[in-house]
Amino acid sequence: MTLILEGVSKTVGGATHIHPTDIELQKGTMNVLLGPTLSGKTSLMRLMAGLDVPATGRVVWNGEDVTGMRVQDRKVAMVYQQFINYPSMTVYDNIASPMRLLGQSRAEIDKQVRETAELMKLEGMLDRKPLELSGGQQQRCALARALVKNAGLVLLDEPLANLDYKLREELRAEIPKIFEKSGSIFVYATTEPEEALLLGGNTAALWEGKVTQFGLTPSVYRKPVNATTARVFSDPPMNFLKISKKGNILSFGDQQTIPAVAAAAQLPDGTYTAGFRPSHLELSPHVAGTMAFNTTLSVTEITGSETFVHLEHHGERWVGLVHGVQSLTPGQALQVYLDPAHVYIFAQDGELVVPAPYAEAA
Repeated sequence: MTLILEGVSKTVGGATHIHPTDIELQKGTMNVLLGPTLSGKTSLMRLMAGLDVPATGRVVWNGEDVTGMRVQDRKVAMVYQQFINYPSMTVYDNIASPMRLLGQSRAEIDKQVRETAELMKLEGMLDRKPLELSGGQQQRCALARALVKNAGLVLLDEPLANLDYKLREELRAEIPKIFEKSGSIFVYATTEPEEALLLGGNTAALWEGKVTQFGLTPSVYRKPVNATTARVFSDPPMNFLKISKKGNILSFGDQQTIPAVAAAAQLPDGTYTAGFRPSHLELSPHVAGTMAFNTTLSVTEITGSETFVHLEHHGERWVGLVHGVQSLTPGQALQVYLDPAHVYIFAQDGELVVPAPYAEAA
């Protein structure tokens, strides 16, 4: 079982919402669409489902061209962030409705409904109507209906956004297991890099309607092929700094230099961009060779166990994520530190030329 998009694109009123896209999804896989709001995640899902017809290219399901096939004729289940339930039906009947359409036995329907309701923490609410539930409970009802549909392709568009933290964490762990057993192709849209990492599987990074990289989630995170993917797969976004290479030296500004070793030694002399994640900026040096940068603190955000520090460095805006509650004053000068081992190096066109860890790059 495969879903293949071949040169698929989408335009609306002359504006391109999805640039020509080639992607192949395999049976029993978790596939995350990761990108900011308006990056094209929902548009790409609608093309996969058959809700929209592509402007170019074709959609191939299990070897069959289904580009013009109606969504009603495909084995597709879709759950949106904004839940959709049948208001006149009970929770039990909402969940059971797809199985009744498939003609399953009453006993099998009852078994599946109750097992799925237990997973979704809805077992005590089966006799209620959706409008008698909280928003999070209504979303769980919609999600349960998709789980029992036995669809070959399951599309979830930020389905956990309205749920409380504890249930979100539980379902993030359970959903991949459920669909792996079913053999369905699972596509999950999110704006959160952390959620993509927790779900695992494969990740497609999206930016302005383009899939900038697709592959195993840990690989896309650790080895982004370009600065755009690195920006998408970092929350807060990756920090950037113009650097230069001359001979066997890399200059980072603030009179910070490091030897150009391994892959960096092979780079032509010139200007490049260094990228580093917020969690790698520190308020004190911890290893030998750490670089120091003079910045100005704009604002702090305390999350409880960590503090986001928003910084300005010679016109560049950086964000650092540091441990603990920090007592800092906006406007103060602040020296921050960066271990060169955590630096990615990108060419001027944004393509990755030296991955992190820098010292081990080959």
